[in-house]
Amino acid sequence: MPEFMTYADSGPNYDDMDPYKIKATRAALLTGNNAVRLGFEDVPWSRGESCYLMKAPWGYLAHVEEGLGTKNIVADAMYQLMLVGKLSHGYDHSFYRHVAQCTVAMIVNDMLTLGALPVSIAMHLAVAESKWLTDGLRVDELIDGWKQACDLSGAVWAGGETPTLRDLVMPKRIILSGSALGVIIPKERVIKPNIQHGDSIILLGSSGIHANGLTLARDIAKKLPKGYRTPVGKSTYGEELLKPTIIYRQFIENCLKNRIDIHYAVNITGHGWRKLMRAVEPFVYVIDRIPEPQPIFGFIQEHGPVTDEEMYGNYNMGAGFAVFVRPDVAPIVLRIADKYGYSALQAGYVDKRGGEKKLIIRPKNLEYEGSSLAVR
Repeated sequence: MPEFMTYADSGPNYDDMDPYKIKATRAALLTGNNAVRLGFEDVPWSRGESCYLMKAPWGYLAHVEEGLGTKNIVADAMYQLMLVGKLSHGYDHSFYRHVAQCTVAMIVNDMLTLGALPVSIAMHLAVAESKWLTDGLRVDELIDGWKQACDLSGAVWAGGETPTLRDLVMPKRIILSGSALGVIIPKERVIKPNIQHGDSIILLGSSGIHANGLTLARDIAKKLPKGYRTPVGKSTYGEELLKPTIIYRQFIENCLKNRIDIHYAVNITGHGWRKLMRAVEPFVYVIDRIPEPQPIFGFIQEHGPVTDEEMYGNYNMGAGFAVFVRPDVAPIVLRIADKYGYSALQAGYVDKRGGEKKLIIRPKNLEYEGSSLAVR
């Protein structure tokens, strides 16, 4: 009987992290009136969501802070393999361009969940030593990737911060994160939690692992004789892990322009599909159809090994974003997604069963209780 790997065993344990987030959110709530004198009103219901809102006479101001996580460590490893000639000449060597897009995507996709569109994005790049910034190829890729991701997001790159933090950041490593300001204009375009019994659940496709679950994925690389050079289909393990995260800005922006009444939206990142239960009100979320996960997920499951329950509870498994809409609106949403190049699937529905809160993934015979997602 194989010993299965879990995400918590690899280091990140949401049971440890979530209570801190809840405590911090409660303290932050007490500062809500501090900007009233400037004409901004706190929006308490946005606390605990992926994006924070402040109400203004003209609409809403949105703010998000996010980090990449450890995906850049994979980029570091692949970059070193390239330098010593251990990668194929036909390989796309855009390692740092990809992680730059992933960082921006983590920020912007969170913002989109409440209907906010990013106006400006700032980079925070912490290094252990300033010498990291003297590698021209690496730095050019990172800059090009961040700029391209801002273009995809329809936002201005506002600037950032580049601290040198010796003894805090590990040697030869970086910590990549950022923040964004956004707006909702007019205010009627806000996506306020309003899930209804019978709503359709629309899942938008991912490009692969995106930027969550990399710690466990890196642990698997250590077990492989060829490490990140291990073949995955026609690609390699490292190449698949570094595929850039999709930015869903065009989808959300055009849904709102077409006056689609989105009852809720979720960025499927940490906690995997359990994030579908993020709304406060209790519902049972029933999934009847699932997208075909990219080969990277099957590879992780096989070489971990990792169970289905662990995978769907922590990884996006081919679905990077979700919206909840009325069933009669679902076909329009699917057409908008297709028009702008996003894969999408009408995957299931919402069922009101009193105070019960649960996610049911029927094709995999999986169930997650609402208590397994403690983000508030």
